[in-house]
Amino acid sequence: MMHRSLRRRPTAGPDTPQETDALPGTARAAEPIAVRALSKSYGKIEAVRGVSFTVDRGKIFGLIGPDGGGKTTIMRTIVSLLTFDSGEVLFEGFPVERSSPYVRSHIGYMPQRFSLYQDLTVEENLRFFGDLFGVAQNEMTRRIEELYEFSSLAPFRGRRAGALSGGMKQKLALSCMLVHQPEVVVLDEPTFGVDPVSRSEFWKILKALSSRGTTILVSTAYMDEALLCDQVSLVYRGRLLATDTPQRLRGQFVGTLYLAPTDAPHRAYAALAESGLCRDCYLFGDGVHLTLEEGKTPGAVEHHLAASKVETSGLRAIQPGLEELFLQLMKE
Repeated sequence: MMHRSLRRRPTAGPDTPQETDALPGTARAAEPIAVRALSKSYGKIEAVRGVSFTVDRGKIFGLIGPDGGGKTTIMRTIVSLLTFDSGEVLFEGFPVERSSPYVRSHIGYMPQRFSLYQDLTVEENLRFFGDLFGVAQNEMTRRIEELYEFSSLAPFRGRRAGALSGGMKQKLALSCMLVHQPEVVVLDEPTFGVDPVSRSEFWKILKALSSRGTTILVSTAYMDEALLCDQVSLVYRGRLLATDTPQRLRGQFVGTLYLAPTDAPHRAYAALAESGLCRDCYLFGDGVHLTLEEGKTPGAVEHHLAASKVETSGLRAIQPGLEELFLQLMKE
């Protein structure tokens, strides 16, 4: 169980921006993170195009989408590692481009490729990052013990980071990021390449952090992880396709979604993709998911599959998930 002392409010100090740095009409600390009409290009490539969203305090906000969609650029901009071309990015009500020392000392950032020191032990890594963030020595041991309890890394405190499993490395990376007790954390695809069991354990930690008031912005390409967020934005080619709770987003799917269950999904897809019967048609593990063109019927699809010598137990309507919504919005 994580003790309340793992959380703290940002305190005033030499790096704290003045209230006059806040933009007109901005309430101090109204939202931990606010992004408004953000755009960023690399030469002729528009990586982020007019992105806007806010992250509520104590909630988990997910940026969901494939690689190359702009998620990492958005996150690096928020933590003041990248400049942007236009728009506004506020952290605790302060513009990040004028408040980078404050942002970097009060936010926790875990990049996709977190550079642990492979030759240092678990505890040595934690102490290194504690020193880096200026944690007082009389506080260091107490905080590390709390993080051990929280992450279940105590039995491995003497093991070198390079000898840890992928999931344990991610837990250590998260613990190193939390050692200075940030109230806002930004995680860029933290479970990429991690086995399903470790992914589940990692998300339990994120849920526990959120329940104790930590604000979390996380990116992922896994649609099942989107369901674990309080609010998500679907990101594609630098734009936000939709933003809402996962439950409400699924209700935005247009039309009736059908499943054509079959043991030959690739043959079924090939038969349906050029049939003129389907508005959308996608391969899934359980068969083919599809929506119908106006005026077409499930019976016509079943007849076409039979004529194409593809066995199926018949079409049935199913509830669309976020992945189907994403594919629909992406096509539009």
